[in-house]
Amino acid sequence: MLAAQATQLDDAPIPGFAETLAVVDGVDDSLVNGLARVGEADAAAWAALADAVGGTPLSDRAADAVRAATTGTLTQEHLAVLAGARAALLGAAHDALLDRVDTALGRSRTPWATTPASPSDPSAAPAGARAWLHEVALAGWRGADHELVSGAAAPVEAALAAPALRRLAVLLDGLAAELRAALPVAALPQVPARRWADLWARAVLLAAGAATETAPPQPVSGRLLPLGVDVHEHDTAFQVQLHALLEPAGGGTARLVRVTVTTAKVATIVGPAGWRLLEAYPVLLKALAERRAVTVTDLPAHGGDLHWVDERAALDEPADPFATARVLLAGATAAATPPLLRHPAAIAEPVLVEGRTIRDDDGALVFDLGSRAIPLAVDRLPAAGPLTPALLASATACVGLLRWDDGRWLLQPLAVRATVKKQPVEAHNGDWACGVTDAKVAKAEAKAGDAVAVLRERAGRLLRR
Repeated sequence: MLAAQATQLDDAPIPGFAETLAVVDGVDDSLVNGLARVGEADAAAWAALADAVGGTPLSDRAADAVRAATTGTLTQEHLAVLAGARAALLGAAHDALLDRVDTALGRSRTPWATTPASPSDPSAAPAGARAWLHEVALAGWRGADHELVSGAAAPVEAALAAPALRRLAVLLDGLAAELRAALPVAALPQVPARRWADLWARAVLLAAGAATETAPPQPVSGRLLPLGVDVHEHDTAFQVQLHALLEPAGGGTARLVRVTVTTAKVATIVGPAGWRLLEAYPVLLKALAERRAVTVTDLPAHGGDLHWVDERAALDEPADPFATARVLLAGATAAATPPLLRHPAAIAEPVLVEGRTIRDDDGALVFDLGSRAIPLAVDRLPAAGPLTPALLASATACVGLLRWDDGRWLLQPLAVRATVKKQPVEAHNGDWACGVTDAKVAKAEAKAGDAVAVLRERAGRLLRR
């Protein structure tokens, strides 16, 4: 339980951690101004990047790429190396933080299995994507304009046409949408340099042929016990990420796994209506809404990430996520993070906190653990679920995700037990997967109208014409 073990999270500075992030900050600041005209400070930032990966397999290539960046001879291949060096530094920071979490929680983790990398094939990605990302790097965030941003449309369309490139398409579309919304970027008081650089660098690596998984998927079978759901909502996408424990069919230690399903949407579909877009996954939705276990057979798995196939899943008996966490979570084995996904902001470790109180600390809700307090990530509560700040304030137990954000640990609630008007209450992010259960919210939804039904009806008219 986090309540007993979070106090063991070592707050002592990690050797080299601050220096590593400072190098990344310098690179990100240079991307704000662009690489078309590299000033003295920018050149120093890129030189620091090359020094930081000195002695690694990237050393010589990073030095060549930095020279090209500072002499005006930067190519798309050089950009991929620079993005890779930046990703390697953030990956090292991720590993250092995750090691501290595993030590504090006593969590075992499967080591990353190195597999022979298949030769990358940049030609498999649209050339337009690489060209647009190159133009963005040269112009910089403050140099972005409507013409540059609109140039992403063709690469996005080309990438969407190939199923293997959907991840790249979403990244390009998301980055372009954020830039478009921020125009004129030059007028922003503060540019989100780290976020945009993260999106840009990941897109550059994907466009260069990098893969998030290097080994073929392995089929897994067993009983899936849900812990909680992390809901992500964007103007153009709705995503549900289930954190669960898998009891292997052949016996053995329970494994921490994730199931992620995503669907495209429009900005007018918000809140609980997003669940209706996932109707292709009835077994998964019912398991979430009714808090039931699921028996899965031969689901493809990449480490701890399961590719959901609803036809290979069957509903099992009710399974209390709090009981599951209390009995099995401490002894479960976690999976290693794929290299391309290693980033401090990506850390999301399931934990259980109970028997502790929540207090208000200068307007912020924190779990009081005695010798330390863990702030709650209230800003991450989804509109598509029943959790609210008021409910959190009276919580007595919480299943959540331990995250690293801006130099501190946070707890993102996925499910809580609370006492409201002297009555026990339990709420989970997935409770509304099959429909809103809160009468007031349901009434407001009905009054607002069914945006999903309206859009489907209009789409049907267009298709019939």
